[in-house]
Amino acid sequence: MGRGEDPLASYRSGVNNNRGHEFEGYIKAGCTYYAIRGRAKVEKTPEPFRVLEKKERGIFVVQFTAHAQPDFQGTLDGGRSIIFEAKYTITEKMAWDVLTENQMDTLDEHESKGALTGVCVGIRENFFFVPWPIWKDMKKLWGKKSVTAKDLEPFRVKFNGAVLFLDYVKKAGGRWISGENCDFNRWRKGQ
Repeated sequence: MGRGEDPLASYRSGVNNNRGHEFEGYIKAGCTYYAIRGRAKVEKTPEPFRVLEKKERGIFVVQFTAHAQPDFQGTLDGGRSIIFEAKYTITEKMAWDVLTENQMDTLDEHESKGALTGVCVGIRENFFFVPWPIWKDMKKLWGKKSVTAKDLEPFRVKFNGAVLFLDYVKKAGGRWISGENCDFNRWRKGQ
């Protein structure tokens, strides 16, 4: 730890990072679940980097070569593509701006082509798949630029040791997966 660093903030950052890796593992398990059942082929997007130096014990010094893309991409049974970012927090709320500008632009581009796009969110022990049109209009829809698990309740997905990002707990969220009318105001009214 360097001079002037807050030990509590450093600890929280480490815990958040570790839990974030666990969360991605739960999503990868979901990807395997769907692949085995023939519902989707979704994979983790590799980080674009090049190795600068090889060290002992399998340690490498790397340089990222491009802006980060959304974390997962693939194809649903029937041919529709899916692309989403995964974000996890140990705090009570998730901020809108946790995605990079490049990730947001990429999700916009894929959405405009008809892909299922979203943000798979973990808030503590709660898991959600928030459609990109909802996430990007968070301020307009909820009046704030962060959301809690309570706010995201309609987008809660099933969890069985794997984050089942295609299986909403509540029926309303399933409209986004099937591609039915996904206008937010109609969705909110349950039409």
